[in-house]
Amino acid sequence: MQLTRAGFLALLWLFVLAALRIVRSDLYAASGLKVGIPGFRRDKSRKGRGGKAPRQLVVTHGALAGTRISLDGRPIMIGRADDSTLVLDDDYASTRHARISLRGTDWYVEDLGSTNGTYLDRAKVTAPLRVPLGVPVRIGKTVIELRS
Repeated sequence: MQLTRAGFLALLWLFVLAALRIVRSDLYAASGLKVGIPGFRRDKSRKGRGGKAPRQLVVTHGALAGTRISLDGRPIMIGRADDSTLVLDDDYASTRHARISLRGTDWYVEDLGSTNGTYLDRAKVTAPLRVPLGVPVRIGKTVIELRS
C-alpha cells in the first residue's frame, strides 16, 4: 500500500513539474525575449540592403495571393474588419489583427492583440519589429512581403 502511495505521489509531482515547465516556456515566449530573426540585425542601414526601399506590400500565399498594395507612408491595417487596408477572409485572422507602419525610413509590423498571432519569418511578433525586404509576414493562412 505504501509503495502505491509513493508511486502516485511521484507521478503527481512529475505532472506538476511538467505543467510548470510549459507555463514557464509560454511566459518566456510571451515576454518577447526570443523574437530575434537569425540572419537579420535590427540596426542594418538602408545602404547595407542595396539602397532599395520597399514600394509595395505583396500577398504571396493565401486566398489573396497576387494582391499588391502600394506603400505611400500611411499605416496598413490588416484583419477581417471591412475598413482594413488588407481585408482577410480567414478564420485564423482577427478583426484587427496587425498593422504595418512606417517609422523613420523602415517599415514595422505590430500585432494588435490577435488571437492566433502574427509571425515575422518564424518568430512570433510580440513587439513592433522591423520588416526587411522579402521576409515573410504570416497572418493566419496569408503570407505577405515587402518588395521594392
